Amino acid sequence: MSVAFAPGSADTTFGVAGVQMNVSAFESNVERMGNYLRHIRTRFPWVRMVLFSELAALGPKHDKAEPLPGPTEARLAELARETGLWLIPGSLFERTEGPAGPVVYNTTPVINPQGEVVTRFRKLFPFRPYERDVAGGTGFCVFDVPGAGRFGVSICYDMWFPETTRTLAAMGAEVILHPTMTDTIDRDVELAIARASAVTNQLYFFDVNGVGDGGVGRSIICDPSGYVLHQADGGAEIMAIDVDFARVRRERERGLRSNLGQPLKSFRDRDCDFDVYRKVDGAYPYLQTLGPLVKPD
Repeated sequence: MSVAFAPGSADTTFGVAGVQMNVSAFESNVERMGNYLRHIRTRFPWVRMVLFSELAALGPKHDKAEPLPGPTEARLAELARETGLWLIPGSLFERTEGPAGPVVYNTTPVINPQGEVVTRFRKLFPFRPYERDVAGGTGFCVFDVPGAGRFGVSICYDMWFPETTRTLAAMGAEVILHPTMTDTIDRDVELAIARASAVTNQLYFFDVNGVGDGGVGRSIICDPSGYVLHQADGGAEIMAIDVDFARVRRERERGLRSNLGQPLKSFRDRDCDFDVYRKVDGAYPYLQTLGPLVKPD
């Protein structure tokens, strides 16, 4: 992931489509995803990458967890190869063996147009205490699209922790691909977080939710200046956007909205340090007064 991208070195626009799809919790959604990919290939031939919502392929049931690589991921790879598209299929529950027995992660594969899984990302912050049977990942994920730019991946609750997106930006991410499955009444808060994440890190932020069993919709796409490029309603929808990498780089150099704040440079050149991010016992005793992370009675 060491490629450096210079403005003007290639076509700096890149088509990305988010799919706000009706997700079933009770049957596979993979072939429906394939139909969307084929339709997008025909309807929006300039689109190069497609992003689905969290757990779109098999729905939000832990009992459908599979090893990765596995049969569902292999079928998704076939669809990417068939359509010639980069595919970020939301996420899958990944089953693996740990020292104490089976472990489940919420994992997003990144599949290139040749049908190869180039990387995988495990959700860092499961929605605990509700998602208590899912382990949290420990690694951050960026990947490069040759001739275009650098993408970062996070999942749902990850964006509630701004250090997650800040780390991806510091790793060079110019676009955040963020599948989510929000079916709760706090979706309005997440819309604000997505917009703030985009502008404070000077990047595009694709926050794609599902509908039906996969969420309440209201997906949002924001640009590096914090403008909302599109906000969906509560139904199925294809959201095709041209990402302008030259604009990201220009605004990171000159300031957002052409010549205003330069938050990434300011973060780099800060005078303070953030000890709160270090997990040192007793460093912040107030946090220990909050009680255990459990469901309220």
